[in-house]
Amino acid sequence: MKHSEGFLKVVNDAKSRIREVTVEEARARLAADSQVRLIDVREDDEWQAAHAAGAEHLGKGIIERDIETSVPDKATELILYCGGGYRSALAADVLRQMGYTNVFSMAGGWKAWQEAGGAIESDEQ
Repeated sequence: MKHSEGFLKVVNDAKSRIREVTVEEARARLAADSQVRLIDVREDDEWQAAHAAGAEHLGKGIIERDIETSVPDKATELILYCGGGYRSALAADVLRQMGYTNVFSMAGGWKAWQEAGGAIESDEQ
């Protein structure tokens, strides 16, 4: 997907304040600690088509509204992903601003997860 200059500027600004992990690092963190939460911030239709096994869905459009109910402990390790790592970077920056102290964006997002052979689930029948 070709992203606009303005969008990339906002994403790069957010990336200057957040931490990213690779798919391999994310998988290792998830395997090492059952308290780590993997959160898919993509749109509902993207989530329903397929998502990383064990992930939770809090779309970028609602994550700010619902995160404190879903994850009340702001020290919980959160690994966010989207399609390619752009929306998750923006969402990670917002959660950081909301006081979450252990938030990561997964570099490369869903595309990188699939390319690395990550386990996948689907909600579609």
